[in-house]
Amino acid sequence: MSGIPLNVDWQQILLHLFNFAILFCGLYLILYSPVKNFMEKRAKTYQDMDYQAKKDLDYARQTKTIYQDKMDSLSADIDNKKRMVLMELRGIRDKKIAKADAEAEKIIKKAHKEARLEKEKMLQEAGKEISDMVSLATEKLILNGSADFAFDQFLKAADKASSYDTSKKEYGAFENFLNLADRDERNNEYEQ
Repeated sequence: MSGIPLNVDWQQILLHLFNFAILFCGLYLILYSPVKNFMEKRAKTYQDMDYQAKKDLDYARQTKTIYQDKMDSLSADIDNKKRMVLMELRGIRDKKIAKADAEAEKIIKKAHKEARLEKEKMLQEAGKEISDMVSLATEKLILNGSADFAFDQFLKAADKASSYDTSKKEYGAFENFLNLADRDERNNEYEQ
């Protein structure tokens, strides 16, 4: 150990360098290379996944645009068909309303006609009843000469009733006349 300062042995240094080289090569082959390869594979996998996700996202956006266009056109078609159906329904409704109005008009005309005929029939029947009552009253007056006052009242009532168009008032006046004639007749029977 004579010539080396600080007690450095070259052989020891070389041995340490050789150990270090072996350790470095071993760690490089055993640890660094597999980790590096694993990291590269993982980065590539994530890049592929990112690329696929972007590709799928672009496809989804294109598909969404296509379907959105289809939905808009279908919505417009549906709106057009809906308008057409509503127009048809309005037409049908208007036809039915017109038909119902026409039928109502027919029914009203028929009812007016029937009411007019019924009124004429009632007036004829009332006239017949009045003429029958007048005949009866005349017979009573002829048989009972004392009913002059009642007959005069009947004539006055008949004049008033002739100015009216309703048969009810004529009938009421005639009933008054008959009541008076019956009363006079009862008075005559009572006196005898």
